[in-house]
Amino acid sequence: MKNLFDLSSLSVEEINAILDRARQFANGEKSDAAKGKVVASLFFEPSTRTQNSYSMAVMRLGGQVITFNSEVSSMKKGETFYDTVKVFEALGCDAAIIRHSENEYYKQLTNIKMPILSGGDGTGNHPTQSLLDLLTIKQEFGKFEGLKVCIVGDIIHSRVAHTDIEVMQRLGMEVYTSGPDEFKEEGFNYIDFDKAVKEMDVIMLLRIQHERLSGEMIMTKEDYNKQFGLNMDRVNAMKPGAIIMHPAPFNRGVEIDDDCVECAKSRIFKQMANGVFVRMAVVERALKG
Repeated sequence: MKNLFDLSSLSVEEINAILDRARQFANGEKSDAAKGKVVASLFFEPSTRTQNSYSMAVMRLGGQVITFNSEVSSMKKGETFYDTVKVFEALGCDAAIIRHSENEYYKQLTNIKMPILSGGDGTGNHPTQSLLDLLTIKQEFGKFEGLKVCIVGDIIHSRVAHTDIEVMQRLGMEVYTSGPDEFKEEGFNYIDFDKAVKEMDVIMLLRIQHERLSGEMIMTKEDYNKQFGLNMDRVNAMKPGAIIMHPAPFNRGVEIDDDCVECAKSRIFKQMANGVFVRMAVVERALKG
């Protein structure tokens, strides 16, 4: 059974195999790996890109998706998370895609026999987001080894940052972080943002995750934009060939200005497109076993 909870448990060879398959899908290859299959989409946190690109991936593989809404479910009557997932297994679903606010939620699901694909767990892991980030970088540079990446913003609350940093370092990339002191996390290489803009091959911006803050942010949005926001002056200071990435949703005028979102160096919407191809690869992997 091919679950996908994190990337740290996958070898570099397994990661590259998923990326190679995703690249084939990006180049137009077809698969009917999900034909006759039904996949449950259980998101206990809001999502636009991850949930819908997973659904698109299943449909492109010939399958069907049941979309769960916790707000009108029996969880409002006291049904547990485990029992809710077990319902979809009992109904005959062939796999489940799950996002949950609890870190390592999947440890509650060891008795579930259908494959489970993570759509993100708390502040812990977001494996398919990192895979689509890697695919985008590989398409751009043709390699990982020796590339310099700076992840900027709310590092401490970001499952994307945590997953990206671990896997990027294993693949031979130099990874740095930047942002306000309140969002720093010990153990990562910190770099001044304006220095990073001039030296990095990839600038990856993160939004401020207000939903995970215990109180008000110390810095105002205006100050954040001035100190750590990407504007066209900073874009023009980037290296030739360097690119801008963002897992989205992005907050225009905070971590990135309007005119930077779709500028020549931006790969933000390409990342979103790549999300479908990566998720096709992991759904196919899960269903074929």
